Amino acid sequence: MHHDDARLVRLIEARLAGRLSRRALLRRGLGLGLGLPAISAALAACGVKPPTSERASSPPTAAPSTGLNGQAVSTGPVNTPVAGASSVQPTASATRFAVVGDFGLEGEAEASVANMVAAWTPEFVVTTGDNNYPDGSAATLDRNVGQYYHAFIAPYKGQFGPGATVNRFWPVLGNHDWVVGSLDTYLAYFTLPGNGRYYSVERGPIALFALDSMPGEPDGWTADSSQAAWLKGALAASRAAWKIVVLHHAPYSSGHHGASTWMRWPFAAWGAQLVLGGHDHTYERVQQDGITYVVNGLGGSARYARGASEAEGSQIFFNADHGAMLVEADALRLRSRFITRAAQLVDEFTLQVAA
Repeated sequence: MHHDDARLVRLIEARLAGRLSRRALLRRGLGLGLGLPAISAALAACGVKPPTSERASSPPTAAPSTGLNGQAVSTGPVNTPVAGASSVQPTASATRFAVVGDFGLEGEAEASVANMVAAWTPEFVVTTGDNNYPDGSAATLDRNVGQYYHAFIAPYKGQFGPGATVNRFWPVLGNHDWVVGSLDTYLAYFTLPGNGRYYSVERGPIALFALDSMPGEPDGWTADSSQAAWLKGALAASRAAWKIVVLHHAPYSSGHHGASTWMRWPFAAWGAQLVLGGHDHTYERVQQDGITYVVNGLGGSARYARGASEAEGSQIFFNADHGAMLVEADALRLRSRFITRAAQLVDEFTLQVAA
């Protein structure tokens, strides 16, 4: 491990173990000889909360972009009502799934998003992390996840009703899932492929590649790590029409946390067409490196304000309400919509396989 990486891990562990304040974390980082960018990365990785005052979202601007195979080629109406959005009818022959992020906080916001997702009758649900607030403990996991999504989980071992016969719930780890310092509860609750921290799964034309973006991941979190080598090989081996990377710390974001630059792996060069992240409790679509990046963190926890700077390539930023993504894909096209619990279509884009 690089010396700076080791010091960053020590700083993050100090925050998680001691619940250091922002000021104490800065002092500790400077004492370890880290620069401000590294300390900022530690703050973001630890999920230090933003100011409580929330600035309203800027008006969405959904500029169409051109390109194929991972770059949005058409954008639909923005911030408009969706007729019957709570039960959007499926497209014939398409594989349909939902994406929720930063959702695991028991309450009305999570319940309303989960009810909307259930009404869509997706084939499976994908998360972008922070499944279990505030600290990933066993005492809250079933209330925060199973209470609302047990019908997608198999085997379901909780107390809120029957589970699925086959697992249809694919989470990734967020910083709040790591806070207790052990993943034993998380890995026992979910039945996931591989080591459970990062894994791949294919359904229809879609291949999902779930990553652990948390600094401190045992197999590394940088583009030259063992985890990254696994991803590069798995992407190369997949023959799926759509290769989608899912992680928690968004590589590009205009939200409070901002970009998690350590996750700027060469996803496009390795074959991915879409990267889904969270961490910032906002919705944003970004075009970078010829592919589409999405921040999806409005699944149930407190919404975040816009950050100090805008991500280069940002197409739309939204933080006015909670919601989820509905994605439908066949062998030629992938269509994604972000819809709020109030049935507002915030963003729509379509990806198209290159001829």
